[in-house]
Amino acid sequence: MIKRYIWLAVATVFFTFQMFVNSASALELTEELRTFPLNEQGDKTVLSLKEVKQGKQLFNYACAQCHALGVTKTNPDVNLSPEALAGAIPSRNNIEALIDYMQNPTTYDGFDEIAELHPSTKSADIYPKMRNLTEDDLYAIAGYVLLEPKIRGDQWGGGKYLR
Repeated sequence: MIKRYIWLAVATVFFTFQMFVNSASALELTEELRTFPLNEQGDKTVLSLKEVKQGKQLFNYACAQCHALGVTKTNPDVNLSPEALAGAIPSRNNIEALIDYMQNPTTYDGFDEIAELHPSTKSADIYPKMRNLTEDDLYAIAGYVLLEPKIRGDQWGGGKYLR
């Protein structure tokens, strides 16, 4: 019986600590970390903490099945790392370009439309999770995709954890 109480106390301390750490993590998302290129012209935008949280939730809901930790399960050579996004044609390393991709996906070289193969708002009839995503939702998801490499480093997009 005493053993149970000890484990309960340990679990309580652990979960209390986790709540504190998670709260502290939100405070560490400075404005600098939440600032991203908006478009190819170099305009910048800052995501609010609410948009970051929303982006994470929506990414996990609509994208993480195939893109957990920024990897592309169907093609590990193309991922969501900053380098891969910058190398796409057109470049996908800004908010507007990522929104465009989520609306009208194309192959990495930009030659072929792939809305039948990749979830998008254009193919929402095939991919139900995309049906109710608004422009604001896509903005939050795009911001989350650009934020994660700043937080996770090489772990985002197929870095160290795959080696």
